[in-house]
Amino acid sequence: MNVHKLTPNLIVRDVAASMKFYETVLGLQPAITVPEQPPYVFGSVSNGRVEIFFNDQKAVAADYPPLGTGPIGGSLTQFIEVEGIHDVMAAVQKAGAKIVMPIKDQFYGMREFAFEDPEGWIITIAEKIT
Repeated sequence: MNVHKLTPNLIVRDVAASMKFYETVLGLQPAITVPEQPPYVFGSVSNGRVEIFFNDQKAVAADYPPLGTGPIGGSLTQFIEVEGIHDVMAAVQKAGAKIVMPIKDQFYGMREFAFEDPEGWIITIAEKIT
């Protein structure tokens, strides 16, 4: 087996709002939307190397009934490595996102902080310590 890519596919209440949040905070650009105009049932953001999918909770409920009634967010976390961690931290704070782990240097050579997006997903931002 040859694995080519892993893309998080997040269940959200508002696809357009999630796309806008990741565009504003992480600089990811809108890539695909279904349909082309809101309200979207699916959307994605990307910068060419990083891609995140968003699925409307109500739209996926028909195919995956537990996703239509369960909580959004959860124990999955996203780990995103960046250059310019302090710039990302400033954008996160400006967006009013809840910081769930303050910035700190880890023993494994990364500087990290974590925040919660508006849907409850946890994102860890990391930068190699040089």
